[in-house]
Parts: sequence; C-alpha cells; structure tokens
Amino acid sequence: MIGQLPASLTVGGVLYPIETDYRNVLIFLTACGDPGLSTGDQLEILLKRLYRDGFHRIPREYLGEALSQAKWFVDCGQTDEEKKPAKKMMDWEQDEPILFPAVNKVAGMETRAVPYIHWWTFAGYFMEIEDGTFSTVLGIRQKRLKGKKLEKWEQDFYRNNRSLCDLRKRYTEEEQAEIDYWKQRLRKSREDA
Repeated sequence: MIGQLPASLTVGGVLYPIETDYRNVLIFLTACGDPGLSTGDQLEILLKRLYRDGFHRIPREYLGEALSQAKWFVDCGQTDEEKKPAKKMMDWEQDEPILFPAVNKVAGMETRAVPYIHWWTFAGYFMEIEDGTFSTVLGIRQKRLKGKKLEKWEQDFYRNNRSLCDLRKRYTEEEQAEIDYWKQRLRKSREDA
C-alpha cells in the first residue's frame, strides 16, 4: 500500500514481524564486507537479525522464500532481478564518519541519536545525499574505478584525503596474520642490515 512502511513479511502464507530499524540492516550490510564470513554466514545473519525470534519458527522448506522477502526488504521494495552487482563504492564501517553527517544533513537531525528509524526511511535519506564530503569521495572513487580523469580540484582533494578516498582492503584473520608476519620479517631484516 502506498505510504506504508513494512513491519512484517509473508513467508509460506504466514505473516512474520520483522526488526525494521536501520541499525539492524546496517549490521547485516557490515557483515557482507567481512572477509571472514561466508555468503551463507552473511545470509544467516540477515535472516536472524530481520526475523529475530520468528526465524526459528520458519519451516526449513520456506527459508528460500524468507531470504527472498528479506532481500526485498533490504532493497527497499525494489525487485530489479536483471541488475548486475555493482562494484564496491563504499564501506559502511570505513565511511561511517563521513556518511552520517551527510545522512543527518538530509534528515535534518542526528539520526544516530533517535531511538528508531525505519530502514526504508534511512535508505531514503541516504539516496538523497547531494553535496558534501561523502558525495565528493564517492564521485572520486567512481571516476577512479572507471579510469576517468579527475578534475584539478578532485586531484587536490584526493591527494590531501587519500585515507578517506581509498577503500581499504579487508583481510581474513589468517591473511592478516601472514601479512603481519612478513612485515615483521622485513622490518627485522632491515634492522639486521
């Protein structure tokens, strides 16, 4: 129905209440960027976070439908099946310091201080972000990803704000341990030289 924010999803003909606060969905989206979690682990997080106690009542044969409904909710009701996965342009954790000021500007309030905001409302604020640091960073990332030349001011911004503009690669614990091991060996060999 027009103007209604969903608070439940129908799975196997049964209506299940869902946790609709934006923070709940951000936990799932953050998990999607965790290299230590498998896709199955990430989807389980989504189902358990969204359906909460109701997750254990969903019959196994309806878990696929529950997942489709959850995806529909996270995608704010959009059902573009043809859509190719987009290249990663942002990281919810890394970009948090520049993301929330942009969302707050659109919302006209400090969204983190409000006890509840429906995910679709938060996503609407996010989609309306126009000018500011966050949009500048995304624009630079997009141009660099597509191999487009940066404007002079963008080059200056990038040079002065590399840590904001470059998405950091996240490693599994094992990968990070190996990187740390080789860094330590390299440091030791330099000291011995």
